[in-house]
Amino acid sequence: MKIVTELPGPKAREIIARDERVVSPSLIYVYPLVVKRASGCTVEDVDGNVFLDCQAGVATASTGHCHPKVAQAIREQAETLIHICGTDFHYPGYGALAEKLQELAGKRLGGEGWQTFLTNSGTEGVEAAIKIARHHTRRSHLIAFRGGFHGRSLGALSLTASKIKYRKHFGPLLPGVHHAEYGNLSSIERDLFPRTVSPEEVAAIVVEPVLGEGGYIVPSREFLAGLRALCDKHGILLVFDEVQSGMGRTGKMFAAEHFGVVPDVIVLAKGLASGMPLGAMMAQKRFMTWPSGSHGSTCGGNPVCIAAALATIDLMENELVHNAATVGAHLMDRLRTGLKGVPGVQEVRGLGLMIGIEMATHEKADAVAQACYRRGLLVLECGDKAIRMSPPLVITRAEADEAAAVFIDVCKKA
Repeated sequence: MKIVTELPGPKAREIIARDERVVSPSLIYVYPLVVKRASGCTVEDVDGNVFLDCQAGVATASTGHCHPKVAQAIREQAETLIHICGTDFHYPGYGALAEKLQELAGKRLGGEGWQTFLTNSGTEGVEAAIKIARHHTRRSHLIAFRGGFHGRSLGALSLTASKIKYRKHFGPLLPGVHHAEYGNLSSIERDLFPRTVSPEEVAAIVVEPVLGEGGYIVPSREFLAGLRALCDKHGILLVFDEVQSGMGRTGKMFAAEHFGVVPDVIVLAKGLASGMPLGAMMAQKRFMTWPSGSHGSTCGGNPVCIAAALATIDLMENELVHNAATVGAHLMDRLRTGLKGVPGVQEVRGLGLMIGIEMATHEKADAVAQACYRRGLLVLECGDKAIRMSPPLVITRAEADEAAAVFIDVCKKA
């Protein structure tokens, strides 16, 4: 971390002024940060200010920024085949990645074989999950949870219920979507089924095994196991949205592994390809009953993105999932110890390198996040009043110590 100018600096201000004239005002811009380059866990802006990145492009730069092995895979693939359309033609990478994901899910979760549809994003993966659930079950209704975030396109947005700003003035949304209380199984059994929707009309229950945008909340094992039992009882598909929690983020390849629950459908994205636009909707083979032509994507499963994903998975299997578990536990311990008794800090929680710090108020959370930015530490808010720390999985113990020291000091002063 090295801050050499006021923030934003002069070059950043010039670029921001241009962007305000030509870029959609719907973008959030949590900090006035204009990035020039990045490497590992380090981000440099256009004015030469250097930041320690503990948000990883919203938990996406899983192998760190510009990992040499990922960059090499991208470069080599770009020289051979950039695009041909996986919906209409075969090429080696698509099947190779699907085979690798089948191997990972089978080895770590079980299930009766897995097949994969590749997308450009997590949102598209959720849309595919909605379609396959409705097609397979011939039912139309869906259950999601308050606090959940599943994307911004119409179907995914209909499931999303984390903040009103995502839904305001975009209705009417997808009909037949019902929201229950996250972590509370009886919210479905006692509230929805007797009063709102019959279980035999429900195609899928869509849930984040660890709540992401909604606050980095880890549910009880009993909650997810209860959802599994409920789905089995009523013939409902259980969909795990692991867009943020998957691919090593929690110290295991899939967050589902922590709970001993096997979903019917898994949605992946973000860390899958180290920042390249790639998502995956995986389903156990017996649910992949939709016929040829019923779904597709022009650019989903792009060869360059697939090359990045295969390199990413190799790094995760060999070192980074383990690093996320060990360094994540170390960082969590440092934060819990250092923040104990600090006014305005209520809880430190999470799994692996998916860590949430709950503040007393939204104002406190915002003040801490902004102060961290000014000190050269990049974090993001989530939930109503929490801050998430989701650094690249390559983060070292020394970098974790540096991040914890700054964060703790900021919390004490903010």
